[in-house]
Amino acid sequence: MEIKLMRVDSRLVHGQVANNWAGTLGAESILAVSDGAAEDELRKTLLLQTGGAVKVHVLSVDKAARVYKNEKYATMKAIIVVETPADVVRLLDAGIEVKEVNIGGMTFKQGTSQLSQAVFASPEDVAAFKELNARGITQYVQMVPSTGRDDLMTVLKSKGLA
Repeated sequence: MEIKLMRVDSRLVHGQVANNWAGTLGAESILAVSDGAAEDELRKTLLLQTGGAVKVHVLSVDKAARVYKNEKYATMKAIIVVETPADVVRLLDAGIEVKEVNIGGMTFKQGTSQLSQAVFASPEDVAAFKELNARGITQYVQMVPSTGRDDLMTVLKSKGLA
């Protein structure tokens, strides 16, 4: 599988991902990787309808790792979207290989810190970001392909979180 983009986005699949990112990168599939969404039939059904011209698959973390390793999908050009940076760590631990991760949107919750207009991170998220950085994974904040990227570790340092 050719991963065109690994993205953290708490909404998983929506217009920015299905239209802007998939179209710009030439992805033919979006893998919405979430244990919770994969087990919730209503949420799964709704996510499957969001892709437009791009095929959406809703998978658990374990199943996404199996699909990634399956030769049947070797030529698939995909975007992988997860809800949390901890899910990226889990995917790496399961054998998925990426060099960089897009931090696109993480919604506000009680106890989170605002990193950008669309990114709020909990202490657990920051710990996962640090783990990814320690593994040599480049992380950047970017909502859509037409906007600039900001290095996540620089953003964390500016907020006193690194």
